[in-house]
Amino acid sequence: MATHIRGNGDGSNGENATYTVRGRGRVPRKQLVKEVKDGRHPGHSIYTLNGVEYVRANPDQSEHNNIN
Repeated sequence: MATHIRGNGDGSNGENATYTVRGRGRVPRKQLVKEVKDGRHPGHSIYTLNGVEYVRANPDQSEHNNIN
């Protein structure tokens, strides 16, 4: 079962500096990136934008479960 992760858009330019993970609350971006790389959040992957790594939901047919 995939983890429910929501981006908070709380960075200086609206990027996700933290994410809310159901049952855990706010998790810093760098920590969550490491957890995804370690395989702790099935259904999620990492993408890099301007040299910064972010967490995203793997694409599927449903938009409601994608991280903003």
